[in-house]
This record gives sequence, C-alpha cells and structure tokens, in this order.
Amino acid sequence: MPRLALYALTVCVLAVVAAVVSFARGSWIGVVWILLAGLSSNMAWYYLRKAKMDRAAVAEAEVTAG
Repeated sequence: MPRLALYALTVCVLAVVAAVVSFARGSWIGVVWILLAGLSSNMAWYYLRKAKMDRAAVAEAEVTAG
C-alpha cells in the first residue's frame, strides 16, 4: 500500500473516531470531522488507484519493450 494512501486512511479513521466522540458529547463540531473523514477517504482511494495504474503502466511498458 502506498505511503500516502496509508496516511490518508489513518487520518480517515481518526476523524471518524473524533466525530463519534464529538457527537457523543453533544457537540456539532463532529460535522467537521465527518467532512474531514470524507476528504481523507477520497484521498486514500485516489492514491491507491494511482499506484495501481502506475504499476499497470510499468508492466505494460515491460511487455512492449521486452
């Protein structure tokens, strides 16, 4: 797993935990944590997909070159 995707996934998990804690305490700031979780989740998917496409491009280049 790419490092940036792992970092983004970690931020996503921590943001969800923070949102749960915020809502449990009756604070509406949890909405901000939910938005941050959504953003970091999208970033994780982006970096995973980018790494997959980069690996496919390298493999294709090796097949056509060799």
